[in-house]
Amino acid sequence: MKMHNKKEKLEAFGRLLDTLDTLREKCPWDAKQTNESLRPNTIEETFELADALINNDVPNIRKELGDVLLHITFYSKIASEKGQFDIADVCNALVDKLIFRHPHIYGDVKAENADQVIRNWEEIKLKEKGGNKTVLSGVPAALPALIKANRIQEKARNVGFDWEEKEQVWDKVKEEINEVEAEIKGGDSNGLEAEFGDLLFAVVNAARLYGVDPENALEKTNRKFIARFNHIEKRANEIGKHIKDMTLAEMDKYWDEAKNLGK
Repeated sequence: MKMHNKKEKLEAFGRLLDTLDTLREKCPWDAKQTNESLRPNTIEETFELADALINNDVPNIRKELGDVLLHITFYSKIASEKGQFDIADVCNALVDKLIFRHPHIYGDVKAENADQVIRNWEEIKLKEKGGNKTVLSGVPAALPALIKANRIQEKARNVGFDWEEKEQVWDKVKEEINEVEAEIKGGDSNGLEAEFGDLLFAVVNAARLYGVDPENALEKTNRKFIARFNHIEKRANEIGKHIKDMTLAEMDKYWDEAKNLGK
């Protein structure tokens, strides 16, 4: 595929803005959209992009990036109609922020590796006018719990709150497993929920320390489970059985078969 030069990229972006202007003026559906009506679609498009990314589906990554970009320009168009801001303000504010948060590129701060860049980033955000007032206040409340746990731990790490040696995390994981088992024996359902939460948080911590994104790891396992379970159902149909009538031994046999097939 041809890689475009800067002039061509700017022309393409201008074409998008011109098209959106026309649709906003002439299309009944586009004309009636608001921030509130677009929001559910934005969430859906974001998840579709995430899906394409985890599958490394390049054609769909390109398509879904376009859909997300449409929403960014659409919100900016709506704001411009209200006299609030326009897409140029969005771009300029972003560039200003990037320059301000990269003093190791645009200033005299030293950063020799990615970890130092992240630590500098967090310190700068705390100092910014109107920025986050506390280290964890920048973590969106609406994030899914697994992603939120990882973000919380990353931000805490960036100000030095972390294990001295990553291997130490396994003692914490084992401690939380023991506490879950104790709650099971004690029969306290409320305590059990809390301890399972602590255990999950500790496992997320371990994944982070070993360079594994827990959200991506769990989603890949979800997909692997679905593929193998679908194989069991397929094999059940082939032998004239409903999956619920199969024995556990039969299901295990076809599960292993799916594993051997690389599913």
